[in-house]
Amino acid sequence: MYGPSCFDEIRPALLHGLIDEHPLGTVITHGDAGLDANHIPFVIDAADADAVAGAVADAVAGAPFGILRAHVARANPLWRHEGETLVVFQGPSAYITPALYEDKKINGKVVPTYNYAVVHAHGPLRAIEDPAWILALLARLTARHEGTQRTPWTMDDAPPDFIERLVEMIVGIEIPVTRMHGKWKVSQNRSQNDQRTVMAAMDEPMAQTMRRRAEI
Repeated sequence: MYGPSCFDEIRPALLHGLIDEHPLGTVITHGDAGLDANHIPFVIDAADADAVAGAVADAVAGAPFGILRAHVARANPLWRHEGETLVVFQGPSAYITPALYEDKKINGKVVPTYNYAVVHAHGPLRAIEDPAWILALLARLTARHEGTQRTPWTMDDAPPDFIERLVEMIVGIEIPVTRMHGKWKVSQNRSQNDQRTVMAAMDEPMAQTMRRRAEI
């Protein structure tokens, strides 16, 4: 991913934070038919080899930037993919009018731009067909996304045999992240005054993205 060094972001707290808040990833693979893309919600776990054992520890050791986990329909050929995988997570974005810049009034030498934050995660994809693993992931995803609902739905609300049949129709996937690169283009190449003016003009998601980069 191209980007001037001032926009580069490699701090795990920021990268994982964006994925937590914007979990829908674009999974890009290359196979015999060429490029393919799928859109899948993920969870990411930090690499903590001390907290696990055995084969799981070996997997974590090969994922210095964490492990992405999700599930797909068994009918989706993605889970059979072998080789490198790229997952792109898009955070907040916003058009920036040059009218916000000091130089607009001084010399007019300003142009529009776009602010955004993205994360690119690379790693090999592996399929997991263990029903217990899939059920645990489903419970975790449900708790994560239902937690903000007024009346949260739980898996216990559905008949057990119904859930069992659905589990048979999906496959878990893991992507041990071997490379992770973020790009936070949030006006940091502008003056401090311009940055404050831009932040004040943004909606809360974009303003929060700008603040968080400065705080961490």
